Amino acid sequence: MQLPKTAAMKKIGSWIKKIFLVILIIHICWFLYFVFTLSEAIEIKDSKQGLLIAAAAVIVVLLLYFFWFRKIEIIKKVTVVVWNVVFTAYILAFVYFLAGFVFNPPVTLTQLGSLLQGNGLSRDYISFDEMGPNIKLAVIASEDQQFPDHDGFDLKAIKRAIKYNKRHPNKVRGASTISQQTAKNIFLWQGRSKLRKGLETFFTFTIETGWTKRTILERYLNIAETGRGVFGVQAAAKRYFNKNAKDLTMAEAAQIAACLPNPKLYTVKPLSRYVAGRYANIMRQMSNLAGDEDVQEIIK
Repeated sequence: MQLPKTAAMKKIGSWIKKIFLVILIIHICWFLYFVFTLSEAIEIKDSKQGLLIAAAAVIVVLLLYFFWFRKIEIIKKVTVVVWNVVFTAYILAFVYFLAGFVFNPPVTLTQLGSLLQGNGLSRDYISFDEMGPNIKLAVIASEDQQFPDHDGFDLKAIKRAIKYNKRHPNKVRGASTISQQTAKNIFLWQGRSKLRKGLETFFTFTIETGWTKRTILERYLNIAETGRGVFGVQAAAKRYFNKNAKDLTMAEAAQIAACLPNPKLYTVKPLSRYVAGRYANIMRQMSNLAGDEDVQEIIK
């Protein structure tokens, strides 16, 4: 017996919702695993143990809700509202993620913020092949030398940064990978709140799972802020050196890479003290990475 069209659509919608629910739970498990891995209170011997602990935590929360909290009417109503908001936002983000595999983002929150603050918006998206090897190598050397090898997070660097920040609360050190920065720049906003960092973890895992390293690096090089109102390496190359990104010398590429931690403060033109002092070291790191087969496989 053929189902009526409306009933068939409802059944399809129900299955889609279940699929997204499973994907969302997997993401939540990964986020908890990431938190447990960083926590010194729980000793994680390997990734399998960490994922099992994370999955167990999710199951406990679900059981508590279905067998206890759901019986409390106010908690049930609040949960339904929050779930609908989260689930809708998740589906929209997932569609945006799928589109990002093929297209650069039409606009980011950081770019919108630049416009609203009166800094303008200068950008010029180009393909990965049009970028040339020097700027790709410079950014990897500057921002994330473990980029070819990690799954989105440099856990050793993150742990070192956490310990450093505890000792020096007034001088915060970051440890974000290129993947984390790409996730933040495409899906989120700037800032250091725990909420944004948690969402950044979520989206980093998503792009590392579904995008190639070349795609992640291409998106980052097109949307990274490279000056006040300047976004992407092509716009930076045009603004500072009056040439295309593929024609940048090692020194020019290193100067652009050096400004990335704080492009509004660390300027390329005029050359700030920070960039002047850092780009020579980046050039040395570029020379060291020139023979790295994994790096060369990505940037070629």
